[in-house]
Amino acid sequence: MIEKQKIEGLVKEYIKGTGLFLVSVKVSNANRIIVLADKNEGITIDECAAIHRHIENGLDRDKEDFELQVSSPGLDVPFGVIEQYYKNEGKQVEVTDTEGSKLSGILKNVTAGGFELETIIKSKGKAIELKDISFNFEQIKSTRIILTIKL
Repeated sequence: MIEKQKIEGLVKEYIKGTGLFLVSVKVSNANRIIVLADKNEGITIDECAAIHRHIENGLDRDKEDFELQVSSPGLDVPFGVIEQYYKNEGKQVEVTDTEGSKLSGILKNVTAGGFELETIIKSKGKAIELKDISFNFEQIKSTRIILTIKL
């Protein structure tokens, strides 16, 4: 079986200094490799293809066969690394804390330790006040983008 650390090393070697960042690597028992990468401006198909080629060149198909997929995380995937918080600062997100509570609002003031969520506090379905709630990353189960459609 191909080791996850080997794939991570190959990706990190390639993306160093490029503005790209690694979100996750998954390797199944059947050597199905899924690499998620991104950058602040959004990763291109050409960049995914280049990472794919670099990984393939670092592995030997004669020793072990594998399936390889390289893509962006997609909008429905929860954030996996701090770089995604920085990338999405100022956007509307849904946060689920470790206790299972969900809040939505604008992601603000991201730091190495956490972030703030600008949210509307409601009572009986009516907005009462706009409030900034601070979170440490240890308090977060998941954070994901909320898609909004502008007409």
